[in-house]
Amino acid sequence: MKTETRPEHFEPPSIIGTILRKLHIDIPLFIGLLLTSLLSFLILYSAGSQDMDILVRQGARVGLAFFLMTVLAHVNPYQFKRYSALLFGLGIFLLVAVLIMGQIGKGAQRWLELGLFRFQPSEMIKITTPMMIAWFLAEHPLPPKFKQLAVATLLILIPTLLIAIQPDLGTALLVASSGAGVLFFAGLSWRFMFAIVATLAALTPILWHFMRGYQRDRVLTFLNPEADPLGRGYHIIQSKIAIGSGGIYGKGWLGSTQSELDFLPESSTDFIFAVFAEEFGLFGCVGLLVLYLLIIARCLYIASQAQETYSRLLASSLAFTFFVYVFVNIGMVIGVLPVVGVPLPLISYGGTSIVTLLAGFGILMSIHTHKKRFSR
Repeated sequence: MKTETRPEHFEPPSIIGTILRKLHIDIPLFIGLLLTSLLSFLILYSAGSQDMDILVRQGARVGLAFFLMTVLAHVNPYQFKRYSALLFGLGIFLLVAVLIMGQIGKGAQRWLELGLFRFQPSEMIKITTPMMIAWFLAEHPLPPKFKQLAVATLLILIPTLLIAIQPDLGTALLVASSGAGVLFFAGLSWRFMFAIVATLAALTPILWHFMRGYQRDRVLTFLNPEADPLGRGYHIIQSKIAIGSGGIYGKGWLGSTQSELDFLPESSTDFIFAVFAEEFGLFGCVGLLVLYLLIIARCLYIASQAQETYSRLLASSLAFTFFVYVFVNIGMVIGVLPVVGVPLPLISYGGTSIVTLLAGFGILMSIHTHKKRFSR
């Protein structure tokens, strides 16, 4: 007797999932970024003294950033590879232009006035530097030989030094990290990495000589913030007080006394993690770190699935740069690193870093969703 076979149960894909896939959006990564961005509005409302104007301005910047991410996700990675050297050269030209005709704000010369808006070329360099290093190394056998490492190191040093003399040590650190990330994932030997660390250590007295006064103060404050509790050490001391007062469970949303009473400077930008820790406690901080780790893990998975050397190196470097953002900001807020002005990614108030970060994530999504069609 012939048995009737029933068709297997089929669940149609969700409309939202279908739209995201057509937009070349990686759904797991998009969810992680969206959750983090929504969390930023929650904490910014508290850190910004419950000012709705801050949320409106931030919302406009986040919307622009997600739009740019979607646009870049549509671009075939071959185009990124093709124009890597051109974009890097343009970035260097703009950095030189900043030194000649850039606008000065808060003691630093970082901006170019372009009529309707101001532009910070160092943000562009955060992406074009790893693109350039990945393009250069992808044209040679890996792991790279000494000659390739020397050229790549020079390519990293040029934008790093141009940004450092603006001065902007935080951005210079991120640019150097983005380039160094490419070298690391290209198979850089541990011996060479130790040599770099030893060289930097030997150059410390020279670097100290060329540092500006406030930069030296930041290093001295990091070593002993209690030496000047009402001056240079005020920021970090108040930050530690806020984090410690949050305890395990926190004081609850809108319960940050350090921020509300204006004891904590830069509460909505560089030190927003202290506000978060005071309100949500240890459990909240662990949850935020888990969310960050999931984003980084997804980025590394995308890098591991890349079918071409350039894409793999670039994706790995972008993931590493995001990790450095998180590590440096939290490290300086809890007092284990000097204060260098690096925002908490996707959480701190501000537009330039969010646009740059989501542009990088757009490139990552492009690498993942176009991997079957990538060609040299």
